[in-house]
Amino acid sequence: MESIEHRTVQVNGIKMHVAEKGEGPVVLFIHGFPELWYSWRHQILALSSLGYRAVAPDLRGYGDTDAPPSISSYNCLHIVGDLVALIDSLGVDQVFLVAHDWGAIIGWYLCMFRPEKVKAYVCLSVPLLRRDPNIRTVDGMRAMYGDDYYISRFQEPGEMEAQMAEAGTEFVIKNIITTRKPGPPILPKGRFEFNPEMPHTLPSWLTQDDLDYFVSKFDKTGFTGALNYYRNFNSNWELTAPWSGVQIKVPVRYITGELDTVYTSLGLKEYIHGGGFKQDVPNLEQVIVQKGVAHFNNQEAAEEINAHIYDFINKF
Repeated sequence: MESIEHRTVQVNGIKMHVAEKGEGPVVLFIHGFPELWYSWRHQILALSSLGYRAVAPDLRGYGDTDAPPSISSYNCLHIVGDLVALIDSLGVDQVFLVAHDWGAIIGWYLCMFRPEKVKAYVCLSVPLLRRDPNIRTVDGMRAMYGDDYYISRFQEPGEMEAQMAEAGTEFVIKNIITTRKPGPPILPKGRFEFNPEMPHTLPSWLTQDDLDYFVSKFDKTGFTGALNYYRNFNSNWELTAPWSGVQIKVPVRYITGELDTVYTSLGLKEYIHGGGFKQDVPNLEQVIVQKGVAHFNNQEAAEEINAHIYDFINKF
C-alpha cells in the first residue's frame, strides 16, 4: 500500500484527492457509499502490476476531497464535471472506467454525457437506472417500499446524520459494509441499523486496519457529503430529462453479487436478465452474477473482480 501515490488536483472548482499507481492506459476507479478511494486498494495494486495506470479519487464530499456545503452541489452534472476535469488533468483522451454503487450511477452519467471519454466500462452492482419520465426517482422508490426504505430515510437533511452520530462512525460503516441480506434495505426510524444481522467479527476480506482507515476519514468529514448524493436523486431526474430514453453505447461488462441488495430490489433482476438492460445498453458484453457474494464485491471478491476487469479491458 505504501507504493500507492497520493496527490491533490484542482478540478471543477474543488480540490480532489487522488490515489494512483502504475504506468500505461488509465483505469479510473469510482467508489460508492460509504466508501473512499481505499475501496479499490486491491484493484489498484493488481491493475498497476499488469501495465495500467490505476487512478482512484475520493469523490466530492468524501475523504480528503473538498465537500461543498450546499446539497445542490452534489448533483450528477457537478460530479461528472469533476471526473471530466480529472480525466483531462491526466493528459489522456479516454479512460477505462470501473465503478461501484454510487460510483456506478455516476459512471452511467459519465457514459451518457461524455461517452467519448470512456473506452469501456466495468460496472459493479448498480446497472443503468432507466429514467421513468412519469415519476421522480425517490417518489417511485417511496411508492414501492415506503418511508422506511433507506433512500427515503436519507432525504431529510440532518436527520440521518444525527442517527449516525448517535450510533458512532465505526458501527455505521461496519453495519453497512457487512450487509449480506438480499432485498431492499429497510431502515426503521429510531436507532441506525441498516443491517440487523451484523456479525460480531469482521469478514475475512475486511481487516480492522481497513475499517479503521474508513472510520478515520468519516470521523473527520461526517456523512453529510455522502448523503447529499441521495438527496439529489430527484434533482438528477429533472436534470436528465433531455437524455430520457437514450441508449448507452459504451462497451460494458456488468458484475454483481447474487446477495447484493441493489440487484435483489427495485425490479432490477428482471430488468437485467429480461432484456431491458441490453436494450438500453446495446454493447453490454456480459452480465456476471457472483455466487455467495454480497454488495461490496470489489472488496469481498477482489481477485475475481481483478481478473474480470483485466479480461475485459485487455480486449481494447
